[in-house]
Amino acid sequence: MALATATNTSLGRVALLWRRRSGVRRLPMIPIVVVLALAVSAIFADVLSPHDPRGKDEALRIRTQKTLQAPFQSWDNPLGTDRTGRDVLSRMIHGARTSAVISVIALGSGVLVGAVLGLIAGYRGGWLGAVIMRLVDTVLAFPLILVALLIIVVLEPGIHSIIIAIAATTWARFARQVRGDVLVAKEQGFVTLAIIAGVPEATIIWRHIFPNVVNTLLVVVSLQVGQVILTEASLSYLGLGLPPDEPAWGIMVSEGRNFVISAWWLALFPGVAITLVVLAFNFFGDWLRDTLDPKLRRA
Repeated sequence: MALATATNTSLGRVALLWRRRSGVRRLPMIPIVVVLALAVSAIFADVLSPHDPRGKDEALRIRTQKTLQAPFQSWDNPLGTDRTGRDVLSRMIHGARTSAVISVIALGSGVLVGAVLGLIAGYRGGWLGAVIMRLVDTVLAFPLILVALLIIVVLEPGIHSIIIAIAATTWARFARQVRGDVLVAKEQGFVTLAIIAGVPEATIIWRHIFPNVVNTLLVVVSLQVGQVILTEASLSYLGLGLPPDEPAWGIMVSEGRNFVISAWWLALFPGVAITLVVLAFNFFGDWLRDTLDPKLRRA
């Protein structure tokens, strides 16, 4: 009997430790590795790429001799070459830089505009808040890709047009999320005490309310990165993004659509890269949301 009691006690302790350990939200290692690979490729693209992504480091005669070279047949071109003899690996690496630059600048602009307008709409309210939120509703009512197409048609294709188009369509999502958090935060006791003490509105917003919306901004940013990359790839695929000679994953997929059977690697490798990066940021955003949300942590 004593032995059975001791055994049950030991099993109960093991089960308790297992529940505690399983309750800890571990880092999503695979998404983190994918994101780090994207960052390293973007930062050190010139060092990592074995060839010029535009093929200018080789004579035209040499490039035409190895057009549509299959992957894994040469250490010089491990992922093969495209229809003009350019190295696919080099274009993939520089395509990561293109996606990273567009995401950082476009989302940074969107976060700045959206956070400021969301803070104003949530804290001040009244007619000003109503005007801002009706503008947000108007922007969100149109499909992102449609608005981006209209802006790029007006401004002419190019990386600057893509950045402006994405920033002009993503700020509304940040504004709506921030406004919701501000409405909750400004009802807290510490904000009420700051108002009674005569603290200026700008100080209250910056020092007391804004720290309470940072978590939401981080989560929304992580979830929007995948959407931004998809938008850039879609616009490049449609021929409304970067110039055809520029290294971008969407352009590579567009160029490879005519060689799906004879040169499958032209569209497959950039397509897989887009899929992995989008999934990585989505999974990381889900983990970040679950980690930063106190209700989910208690659950």
